[in-house]
Amino acid sequence: MIGAIVSAVIIGAIVGALARLILPGRQNMSIGLTLIVGIVAALLGTLIAQLFGWADTRGIDWLEHILQLVLAVIGVSIVAGSARGKGGGRGRTTT
Repeated sequence: MIGAIVSAVIIGAIVGALARLILPGRQNMSIGLTLIVGIVAALLGTLIAQLFGWADTRGIDWLEHILQLVLAVIGVSIVAGSARGKGGGRGRTTT
């Protein structure tokens, strides 16, 4: 149980950071929010991979990790987009 939580945090941090690197532009998100999005993506990706039987392979579970990364990219884009809609677009204005 503790091992699953620790691995979710570690994988979540990695996929969250990779998702922010993959997305173009700047995302106004804190490190903590990136970690939360990454953890949720890691847990959901593992759950979906287990449902399809992709999580129990020999070696590295590439499909599971790719799925986690795709979910993290989607999550980061949603969270960053909602932050932009709440006033994140401050700055220069053109007239």
